[in-house]
Parts: sequence; C-alpha cells; structure tokens
Amino acid sequence: MSGETDLIKLYSGRILELAADIPHLQRLKSPDATVKKRSPLCGSTIAVDVKVKDGRISEFGQDVKACALGQAAASVVGGAVIGATRDQIEQARDQLAAMLKQNGPAPDAPFDGLEVLMPARDYKNRHASIMLALDATAEAMAQAEQANCA
Repeated sequence: MSGETDLIKLYSGRILELAADIPHLQRLKSPDATVKKRSPLCGSTIAVDVKVKDGRISEFGQDVKACALGQAAASVVGGAVIGATRDQIEQARDQLAAMLKQNGPAPDAPFDGLEVLMPARDYKNRHASIMLALDATAEAMAQAEQANCA
C-alpha cells in the first residue's frame, strides 16, 4: 500500500495542472526541423517542430502523447522554449537527466519549473517519458542549425 500512496503523491496537483495546460500544442506548418521521440518502456511519444531565427527558437509546436509526468515536462518546456538557444536546451536536458538520475539540482532558468518533477527521481521507469520533450527539442535544434548552414 505504501508504494501506491507514494505513486499518488508523485502525481501532485501541480503536475496535473501542468499536464492539463500544455503550451504550443499546434504543429508548425513549415518548421525548420521536426523530431519525434518515443519512450520504449511506456510508449509515450512527443513530436516537436521548431523554427529558429538568429540561433534562438522563434516558433515551437508539439504533439504530446505521454503520461502525466511527460505531459508536465512538455508543459514546462513549452512555456520556456521560445527564445532559447541550442546551448540552453542542451544544458537543460543534461541538468534534467542529472536531477533525475544523480540527485542533481533542478535545471537553470528558464527551465527551472522542471523542479516539480523531482519526486519522480525514485521512479526510473518514468525518466524516459520526462526526458522526451527536451531530448526532441535538442535534436530539432541541432537539425535546424544544420539545415540553416547547408
């Protein structure tokens, strides 16, 4: 029963609020790059579209089919991503992974809202879903930069 109670606590009101209000759920008509990522463990998927101008995300769209934790992460990312550079996205991704796997601190601003997912550290089977939004966005940024340089 304790494990079930812990899981209920994991899905806090704030996580459920974030999951219910994900920004940028419209896909972009002509993105510079699109990346779809899937968590093999749970089947969660996220597709992101980016437009990049002057090295920063100028437009962002996402299609999120994930558990509440993956949705909450996508919500925080969606709310912070406009204006972000590739370095900021990659740093946030690396900091989120360290937060989940190595008890590191929450990612730096503007992605510090991911702190709400700290209780998920103990649920390794949820980590991949939580990482999807930043993994996909980092890869999309890299592809967009390559396409813009070609």
